[in-house]
Amino acid sequence: MATNSVYRTASDLPGVIPVFPLPGALLLPRGQLPLNIFEPRYLAMIDDAFLSGQRIIGMIQPLPGQEDAKRPALSEIGCAGRITQLAETGDGRYMLSLTGIARFRVVEEVTATTAYRQCKVDFSPYETDFEARAGEEAVDRDGLLKTLREFLDTNDMEADWDGIRRAPTEVLVNALCMMSPWGVKEKQALLEAPDLRTRAALLVAVAEVALAKDKPSEVKTPLN
Repeated sequence: MATNSVYRTASDLPGVIPVFPLPGALLLPRGQLPLNIFEPRYLAMIDDAFLSGQRIIGMIQPLPGQEDAKRPALSEIGCAGRITQLAETGDGRYMLSLTGIARFRVVEEVTATTAYRQCKVDFSPYETDFEARAGEEAVDRDGLLKTLREFLDTNDMEADWDGIRRAPTEVLVNALCMMSPWGVKEKQALLEAPDLRTRAALLVAVAEVALAKDKPSEVKTPLN
């Protein structure tokens, strides 16, 4: 999804950003992540993001095993997004949509007076994130769709196949990763994949492992 602000390189983004630690939430470049914001510290974070004029926050997962900690240790890699839709619910919550811009590496967490956490980040390792549809030609799209169909059939799920076939490969891969039901470790691995081809291959591999677990084991009878 395009935004009103254009980000072409790492230098177009701020060096310090607010971060939202959320296990299982995966944001990827140009993907859209819906969020339901209700904690006071994160309501303040959204307000401050608008006041700054940037409307940028970083999605990041706690380290595995830290999900329930009061102040969890953070993963090294996250993804920054721009708030592109916002609605007030009337009961003190924000419903918003975050559009992914680029991944970042956490340099350090900064001392902040805000209730929410802020980090100094480096976008430079992920310059290719600023290039839409980079690496699409290397993705095994047919293999991805084959595994997707098998996964949906196994789990009695339906999909808009016309829309899937029309979707650009980058949009398809990243959307499937973001919607996937996997845990923190798998989501982090998908985020950290170096390129679109690797991300698609990893998505297929994880799905195939899940499919293998769902298949009944063959019972072999001894020959007389």
